[in-house]
Amino acid sequence: MKGQLIKAIQHNQLVMMMYVLKSVFITKRCIPKQAKRTFIIDNVLAIVSVVYKKRGII
Repeated sequence: MKGQLIKAIQHNQLVMMMYVLKSVFITKRCIPKQAKRTFIIDNVLAIVSVVYKKRGII
């Protein structure tokens, strides 16, 4: 998990994260590329890089 976070930071990627909040609630967060966040690494359940493609009109 820590490796995925480091890779996302190095590549300036947008990520979606599932996170346990205060051992009670599970939240889903979208973290923008350059947003600074503080969280407990052990509470991160999953991380997924978000990729957007621009659609062209034919």
